[in-house]
Amino acid sequence: MYDKIAAVGGVVGVVLGGSRARGTHRPDSDHDIGIYYRGALDVEALQALADEVADERAEMTPVGGWGPWVNGGGWLRVNQEKVDWIYRDLDRVRAIWADCQAGRYEVGFQVGHPLGFHSYAYAGELAYAKILADPTGELTALRQETLVFPPRLAEALTDRLWEAEFLFAQARKGYDPTYAAGCLFRAIGVMYHARYAQQGRWLINEKGMTGLPEILGDIGRTPEQVERTIVRAEEMLAQIRATPR
Repeated sequence: MYDKIAAVGGVVGVVLGGSRARGTHRPDSDHDIGIYYRGALDVEALQALADEVADERAEMTPVGGWGPWVNGGGWLRVNQEKVDWIYRDLDRVRAIWADCQAGRYEVGFQVGHPLGFHSYAYAGELAYAKILADPTGELTALRQETLVFPPRLAEALTDRLWEAEFLFAQARKGYDPTYAAGCLFRAIGVMYHARYAQQGRWLINEKGMTGLPEILGDIGRTPEQVERTIVRAEEMLAQIRATPR
């Protein structure tokens, strides 16, 4: 099937991504199939192929159908398993990778990403992916580059820790538990992106932030309880700041 996807007009290569590529999946986890393309993608041909392999019809979106960053695809069921076909513009991925090496990134709005989509996730996705079809070898070569986390990007993410401090101050304004939880969720996100970067690891999305329950599991209802939660988060920040760059 993957060679057939790679033969579709515009497609450069196909990868397995997500938890199944990393070996962290559960039995019911989706199979995330990244379809890397360049130029005009023949969505009609992809639709015909999806109709051929899926248990039931699944609509393939036009490019951009799922938003500016997760830019389209289709949710299929193949042999009773969930299989997501996800588009990735390879030229855009290359441009983002160049930004990563220069220590540049952006955080954009994307449905399904409550902390925003971090542009460098494109590089991380490829670094953690398993190549399924790569007729020209371009994806394999680019993936090899992304295995080393760019030092300048790690520095930029560590420099961004000031935002966590700002959010702690916001969380203390009125000690409203709901507002404080929102501030702390974002602050922890900032800290985890920095911590992963310091370790030379890619953080693809919020699902990898395993520290959330230990801090936000019981934020409290009274000002005193909320304050204790903020202090726990500040202790986490201090530990990250103390990590040598």
